[in-house]
Amino acid sequence: MMNDVLAQYALRATDLGLLFLRIGASVLVLIVHGLPKVRHFTSEENAIEDPFHLGERGKQLSIVFAIFAEVACPVLVIVGLATRLASLPVMIVSALAIARVHPEWTPQQAQFAWMLIIMFGTLVIAGAGHYSLAALLAP
Repeated sequence: MMNDVLAQYALRATDLGLLFLRIGASVLVLIVHGLPKVRHFTSEENAIEDPFHLGERGKQLSIVFAIFAEVACPVLVIVGLATRLASLPVMIVSALAIARVHPEWTPQQAQFAWMLIIMFGTLVIAGAGHYSLAALLAP
């Protein structure tokens, strides 16, 4: 009896932890990166790096992918729909920032990008949990 209660608590605690992680990490990405890119699209498009040196087309692809990764994907993660898949673009943008755009960053300067990789990587591994739209829609 007591083991059943503890097992139920542990299961719900994990699901609540995943919900907190999904919402917290995604809102942070939206506020710090995604929404400013949408609000100031023209200046952001001019300022964004072209990590693969493709020229003007590369800058356009970069801004579109960044907005997808920092606006659309966090919204999917918040509601818990395709969480594992939607977490990957955030990780890719963060890894590109560290490896291609700012290779000069020290670990201290890159800590926000590393934290995003860790948080969204956890969601890739664990999924959305019980408190998600995917769980609600599952048969």
